[in-house]
Order: sequence, then structure tokens, then C-alpha cells
Amino acid sequence: DSEDSDLLNLENDEEWEDAEPDEEETRIMSLIGDDVFPDVHSMLRHCRDVYAFDFLKVRNELGLDFLGTIRLINYIRSEVKNGNQRPDVSSKASFEDDRFLRPVVEDDALLYSLDDLEDEDGKQKKEPPETAKAPEAAESSAVTRVIELQEQLQRLQKQFAEYRLAVSKTLDNRWNKEEAISTPANRGLSQPNGVVAVRDDDSHYFTSYSYNEIHETMLKDTIRTDAYRDFIYDHKHLFQNKVVLDVGCGTGILSMFCARAGASKVIAVDNSDIIDKARENIYENGLGGVITCLRGKIEEVSLPVHQVDIIVSEWMGYCLLYEAMLDSVLWARDRYLTRDGLMIPSHTTLHMAPLTDPDYIADHISFWQSVYGFNMNSMLAHIYDEVLIRDLKSSILAADSVPFLQLPLHHTTKDDLTFANRPFTMELKEDIDALDGFVIWFDTFFLPSRSDSVSAYATAEDWGRRGGKGVAFTTGPGGPETHWRQGVLLIDHGKREAKALKKGQVIRGEIGYKKREDNSRELDIEIKWDVAGCEERGKQLWFMR
Repeated sequence: DSEDSDLLNLENDEEWEDAEPDEEETRIMSLIGDDVFPDVHSMLRHCRDVYAFDFLKVRNELGLDFLGTIRLINYIRSEVKNGNQRPDVSSKASFEDDRFLRPVVEDDALLYSLDDLEDEDGKQKKEPPETAKAPEAAESSAVTRVIELQEQLQRLQKQFAEYRLAVSKTLDNRWNKEEAISTPANRGLSQPNGVVAVRDDDSHYFTSYSYNEIHETMLKDTIRTDAYRDFIYDHKHLFQNKVVLDVGCGTGILSMFCARAGASKVIAVDNSDIIDKARENIYENGLGGVITCLRGKIEEVSLPVHQVDIIVSEWMGYCLLYEAMLDSVLWARDRYLTRDGLMIPSHTTLHMAPLTDPDYIADHISFWQSVYGFNMNSMLAHIYDEVLIRDLKSSILAADSVPFLQLPLHHTTKDDLTFANRPFTMELKEDIDALDGFVIWFDTFFLPSRSDSVSAYATAEDWGRRGGKGVAFTTGPGGPETHWRQGVLLIDHGKREAKALKKGQVIRGEIGYKKREDNSRELDIEIKWDVAGCEERGKQLWFMR
């Protein structure tokens, strides 16, 4: 009797703490669609009735054990994320790889509910008879149930211990392989099996967008985010009942703007882990019926539609083209956008201006020549080679800016994004002690029609005042600060002393953009310049990593 009492006294048994039901509502994400369910059985019935996919039948026919079931779930989720709603489950060979032990969905409640999976045609829980039971029989039944639960808990603990161990080994092996391949010394060299390691320009890029900080920075950039919101909400008639593609959706903010504006369907695509949080954000805001999230590169995923009416994307990088995301947006345009479809934003313009900033040079360059009385000129090595990202005041610009590249995004091609010898001419508006460098920024325009255009010398600062259509913003010194700020290219005068220049002198030159040879996401910028009437001339290459 004392043993029975101890078994029934669950409140004092610390071993049962993990078995107590969680107060939080269980949310089981559908294996196929975007729906969320309160329990496993309703989710499986939905998959069977709506998608004609019987998970339990597949599991039983393939004779899957606990880890095999884990692999099957993660395989299906992986395929669905990539746009394939009919994954091949005819054979275990499709998901034998141990990478499918790694959860595809963070905190996937389905993986923690495997013991609830029970074929509706199989054994059912035995219900007690309707007739009243004697106290002794009820107590005996309760004791039996407690013993069953103890055994069930022990079985689950063992299974998940095995699962954790398998996942840990899989990740260790995979990370070790990736580290060996990505080591600079191994890049492009033959591996022991004779296969040449393929250079990967994308892994770090997509990983960098998996964390909250970068998205918080972008969302708090109200110049950026307000421009998208204002254009979308002010032009709801353009979105009504339209299909929209969001390339590089991040947190899903632009997709949700479009859904709220009346889009009938929005497809949000991202290849970083942020897509999982975007999906949650979309569900939490009740937009799961409109927005479909897909994990993968836009060039590789399969969209659930043949064409879209609108493509929206925040693809702009530092100096506009750093990170080369526009390449993917243009690919999506050519593949999916209807003939009369709309690109958002629709136009961008790159600007440059000469820089004179003796205070900055004194603080960051001359500083190293005497640090507490010590010469530290070694710190100046390569200081002129990299494009610096700074927020500047327009007062340090020695001439009015000039445009050197326009991108009308309905017609721009990938070849337009790499260029050399784009000419520029700038006239100094004041006397300066030295030409310290150049500044680069861009303007972005959101116009409501494909037929709308932006003139070469139009600027975002004046766009609204001059009655321009739509919305525009600048990342230049003449506007409020954005997270892009400006690109600063300091001139290395070497051993030659910089020349003082006079108001009215003209700077002529050429500028070029080129993807770096060792990483296509990075950027080289080259400028040649010549100041009329003096020996101030040069040619210099800067990089962005």
C-alpha cells in the first residue's frame, strides 16, 4: 500500500516535473502548408484531407524508428521550405542523410510530440467502462496508469538522449568539414578525394542576416522603412488583389505592408535563418493566409505561382552595389515579373562629390604620427585602401555632387552593375587646402508606373518639393542619416604633398565598380582624376569587404 501511495503522490516526485503539462498552448506547424494546429492529430488529419498526404501511413510503410521519423519530418520541412509541397517519400533513401536530424524549424513542437503519433487505424487508448468503479478498482487503474506513464517518460528520455547525441555528432562532423573546405589555404585546392572545393561567396553573407541586430538597425532606419511603408500604403490601388514577391524578406516587414495594402498573395523569400522568425511574425499578425514564406535563394526555390505582379525588395548595400543582392532581384524580375509588372523601388542613382576635411585627416591620419610622443606610422598601412562608411556633413563637400550611374530597375541588366570609365566633371565651389578624397552615396525612387522616369540630375532631396510622383529618399550628406551613411574614399597622396586648389578649378575623371575577384559579394571601386591647371592627378583603387 505504501508503494501505491508513493506512486500516486505525484506532487512530491521531482522526477515528474518534466512530465507535467506545459501551461503554454502547443502550436504544431503544418508539415505542408502554413497553418498552425493545437495538437498533432488535427495537423495530420489536415495534411491528409487537404494535401492527400498521410504521414502515419508513410511512416508505417517505411518501417521508420524514432530517429527515422525525425529524419522524415525534417526532410519534409526542408523540401516544403524550398517550395516543393510534394516531397518524394517513396523511399528512405531520400532522407537517410544525418543532416535531416537537425531541426529545420526552431523549437519544432512536432519533434517533441512524437509519442502522440498514433495511427488512427492502429491501437487506441482503452477507455474505462461507463459503469462506476469500486474505489479499489479505480485506485488499481490509477496505479497502472502511473506505471505506464513512468515507462513512457523513461522511453522518451532515452529516445531524446539518443537524438541529441546523433544531432551533436552530425553537426560536429559537418562543421569540421565546412571549416576544412572554407580555410583560405584550401580554397580552390583539390581535396583528398580529388574534388576541387567550390568557392562559397554566400554562406557568410546569408549567415550575417540571421541575427536580430542587423534587422533592428534596418527597421529603426525610419528614412528607409517609412519610404517603403508610405509608398505601399499611399498606393494601395496598385496592390489590390495582386501577387507580390518579396526578395530577401528579412523579418517580413515589407511583405506585411503589402498584405495590409490588399495584395491577394505575397511570397516572401529569404535564404537566412531569419525566415523562421519572419514566418512567426506573419502568423502572429494574422497574415498567414496571405503570405507564404520560402527558405532558399530566389534562383533555386520553386515559387507556387508562375508570375507575379509586383517585386518588392530592399536590396541596396553600401555605395549601393556592395553585397551584390541586386543581381538576384534582376534574376527574379526576368523570371517571374509580368510584362506590365512593377519594381519597388523603381529607380536608383549613384552620386559622388570631392571631399575636403582637414579635421578628419588630423583626427584619424595625422594622429598616428605622434601618439604620446611616439611615431606609429606603421598603423597607416592600408588605411587608404578601404572604403570607409561615415555620416558626413554637406559642408565638407568641395563641389556640388554629380550623378555617375542611373539604374531604372525595370530595364537594368546585370551587365550594368559592373562598369569602368564612367566619366565625371566637378567644379570646386571654394578654395581648399587639399583634395582629401571622394564621397559616394545613392538616391532611391519609388514611382507608381513603369512609364515614369527620373532625370539624370534629379535628386531625392528636391523630389517632393518639385512635385515628383511617388516617394524618394537620399543616403547623402544633404539628408537625414540612414544606416547606409556614405562611402568615403580617402586619397593616398603618398610622399607627395597635397596641392591647395582654388574655387572654379575643375576635377575631371572616371570611376569604375567591379566585384572583387576572390568574393563576388565584395566590391572594388577605382577612380582616376585630374585637376585642370595643376599637377593634382592620380589613380587609386579602394575595396569594400
